[in-house]
Amino acid sequence: MATRSACHVFRRRFSATAAALHPPPTEVRGHRSAVFSREQARQRALYPRVEKIEVSMQGPGLDGTLLIMNRGMSTPLSCARHFTEYHVTSSALALVDGELWPLNQPLTHSCTLSLLTFKDSDPTLANQAYWRSCAALLGQVLKTAFKDDYSVELIGTPEVPVTSGAFCCDVVLDPQLDSWTPSEESLRSLTKAAQQLIQQDLAWEPLEVAPSVALEVFSHSRCKQEEVERKASQSPKATVTLYRCGDHVLLSGGPLVARTGLCSQYEVTAVHSLGQGPWGHHRRAQGLSLPLQLPAHHTVWRKLRQRAQKLVEVLEAEKVTPSSSSSSSDSTKQ
Repeated sequence: MATRSACHVFRRRFSATAAALHPPPTEVRGHRSAVFSREQARQRALYPRVEKIEVSMQGPGLDGTLLIMNRGMSTPLSCARHFTEYHVTSSALALVDGELWPLNQPLTHSCTLSLLTFKDSDPTLANQAYWRSCAALLGQVLKTAFKDDYSVELIGTPEVPVTSGAFCCDVVLDPQLDSWTPSEESLRSLTKAAQQLIQQDLAWEPLEVAPSVALEVFSHSRCKQEEVERKASQSPKATVTLYRCGDHVLLSGGPLVARTGLCSQYEVTAVHSLGQGPWGHHRRAQGLSLPLQLPAHHTVWRKLRQRAQKLVEVLEAEKVTPSSSSSSSDSTKQ
């Protein structure tokens, strides 16, 4: 209850600010990244002294290896750097005392650590994180594809299994684009933008924050404020996890892989119209990708691509809807 009350207080404050300002998208991205950096610096300052922790490695060829690392500073990726280049470049995610842990998230206590790759005997967890990361990358592309000419509101990245055939991202574009139908050339342009981010090999930086911080980050988006409140209410610790890739900050429903460079074949395959929704004209952008370690022959890729063009159906419970306290007048564009 305390978390929900705090969310309402901050949401009212920042919604009023957003309504008055309506800054351009580039300014919004700068604001989000600045708040992220400020909170990241605050959390790092909680470890003013170098304290050592013991990390016991698990996995093929690593069992029994003990590393002495720095509490609040060293990450699973830092641990991987003590081994071979293969461990650094192929690791996608980690297990810390059996808990899923992003590779770029600092370790806070002595623990056991396993590095997960896409070639493990059971790559399910790595695959799920990869699919989620590809959807996050698609959202980032959509946010920047229209420059400052049109507003873009990301309303969610539905959690869909890899077997669905495509990852997806739900979006509301500027009302001026309600009649827009993306051409093959438009899809190729979006694909090119995604491949540029992949080539930059950008890290996905995780940061666990209090709802008040997340609400400040997304102060210009009522839709994201609703999502922050929902995720905080579902979290055992009443927190939410943000990720930053470049200057793009996002909410995620689960851990992401370490970096964009783990993606190899990547293509935006479709943008489907879902009709009018609570936030405007809802669309579902979809894509297909394979990790760097698992390339596919072009004939296989063509068949996968054909499947990825079909609309991915998402269960009603997974769709983003505003809370009952929200009115249609609150459905503002960023």
